[in-house]
Amino acid sequence: MSSLATHSYSRIDCSETHSDCRTLRHDSRSLGVNDPEDLPFMLCPSGATMAVLLVHGFTATPWEMRPLAEFLAESGIASLAVRLPGHGTSPEDLATRRWEDWLGASLDGYEILSKDFQVIYGMGMSTGCLILLTMAQAKAFNGLVLFSPYLRVLHKLAPYAGWLRWLRPYHEKPVEAGLSERYYNRRPLAGIHQINRLLQTLRGQLPHITCPVLAFNGEGDQTVDIASGRQLVDLMGSSVKIHERYGPDVSHVLTREENPFRRTMFAQAVRFVQELENPGTTVRVR
Repeated sequence: MSSLATHSYSRIDCSETHSDCRTLRHDSRSLGVNDPEDLPFMLCPSGATMAVLLVHGFTATPWEMRPLAEFLAESGIASLAVRLPGHGTSPEDLATRRWEDWLGASLDGYEILSKDFQVIYGMGMSTGCLILLTMAQAKAFNGLVLFSPYLRVLHKLAPYAGWLRWLRPYHEKPVEAGLSERYYNRRPLAGIHQINRLLQTLRGQLPHITCPVLAFNGEGDQTVDIASGRQLVDLMGSSVKIHERYGPDVSHVLTREENPFRRTMFAQAVRFVQELENPGTTVRVR
């Protein structure tokens, strides 16, 4: 990113000037988050009339949602990226957390945004999608954008994490070069067990979730079953629901620069929001 762009985003970054976000960041530091880029953040472009709650994926941090937040800001949309408990600290910390803790942090984020905005969307990455969907019955999202949603994890032993966690507490997974500060290379099976619990809760709720939804999956995803992503969308009770399936050059984490269609997806997300908020426009249903 150019120095000019960096300066531009610094002017709209209200992470330390917005009192509630500043509190989130302080609490994260006190819990052991040492890297500033892994802290919750908030972007507030001048004149924004709507906001997006951003929720990152399993073992990740708010950092992976920053490119999306900046793209939204370019379109005049504010955002708050929360940090799910146990993330940005240590695998041992994550092993002690329940999915209800992740939900609680996301609900707190929604409440923060609702003080300043009446129009609130949710956008999540992977497991962050599941958290947003679980919130959707209780919180009046104007719509959801889901990046790599799923109902099934590809690893054949994932369904058995509940008892495997006692035999082998961690699964070693290499992290790409330069990302060791952003993702854990040791995944606690206790955390996978929490995802299984979350999925079990969510499946029965999907027909009752009626807000508009746009979802993306890539055929190059080696983490989750992308067919289950389409199944998730099909099960929702929304009258407006779109599922976009990209090819084998698109992997799991869609918000990072290795996704060759990242900006295309971001533009689709913004257009989805704008069409919903502008009367007289047509949103595709397919």
